[in-house]
Amino acid sequence: MLKHTHRSILCAGLAATATLSGSLFAGTAETAAPHVEEMKKSAITGDLGVNFVSQYILRGLIYENQGAIAQPYLDLYFNLYEGDGFVNKVSLILGFWSSLHSRHTDAAPGSTVPAWFEFDYTPGVAVTFAKNFTLTSSFFSYNSPNGGFDTFYGANFQLGYDDTDLLGAFALHPHITYLRELDGKAGSGKSEGNYYEVGIAPALPACGPLTVTLPLTAGFGSHQFYARNTGFGFFSAGANAALALKFIPEQFGSWSLNGSATYYYLNGSLADFNVPNVRTSRHNEFVFSGGLGMTF
Repeated sequence: MLKHTHRSILCAGLAATATLSGSLFAGTAETAAPHVEEMKKSAITGDLGVNFVSQYILRGLIYENQGAIAQPYLDLYFNLYEGDGFVNKVSLILGFWSSLHSRHTDAAPGSTVPAWFEFDYTPGVAVTFAKNFTLTSSFFSYNSPNGGFDTFYGANFQLGYDDTDLLGAFALHPHITYLRELDGKAGSGKSEGNYYEVGIAPALPACGPLTVTLPLTAGFGSHQFYARNTGFGFFSAGANAALALKFIPEQFGSWSLNGSATYYYLNGSLADFNVPNVRTSRHNEFVFSGGLGMTF
């Protein structure tokens, strides 16, 4: 931005000099209008932040519900293509995510980083087509710096539909997801399996800087993915609120405070998962979270 600012000042100075010359030597030349170069839109955008959660639940499996749990994240989006044809946009995505636990429940004895339970990186490609459909294909790598679990690799595909043009303020923003375990486990089964998810995320009308979404999600898995379960795994319903911090200047990004409350119903073996370490066997669970995020 500084280069563009300096260039604009220089152009304005040259234009002022030309105007003065024209007044001193009338009729010798016409004064040229100042040229202001438009700043090019950045091809790189992203978001970062941290959330604090009461429980760490992923795909219906509880990994921690003791002590403090912090989950920082960073996502980068590289715009590779935009057009008006059948394919409207192509973006490269690189995501990083961690879960830090104060109680070290599953940390391996002697770990040098006992609080660092999980570190994930997820490269992928998002393709928007037919204007409102977006297919995101990602490679998942879940790692445990404190030795709490074995490294997992998977392929994830998510198709989302923006139905705003169809339903307006009542848009549901549906999505479907398919995850294939390639090496290691993201579920509770004993061998590599398949996970399926469907969900919607309707939003309430915005109230000034406050936005609220109401996501509903259901997860399903093969018996290899969910031990003793073939089919339905969990259902969740929640409310997510984001309060934009408008007092922060735009050049520092768009900041917001975030909070959510989510109810989970866990089926079968999900209610028994990790019982010896972190919880009693229950089908009904609640997760509360709050955090700070920024997009740029």
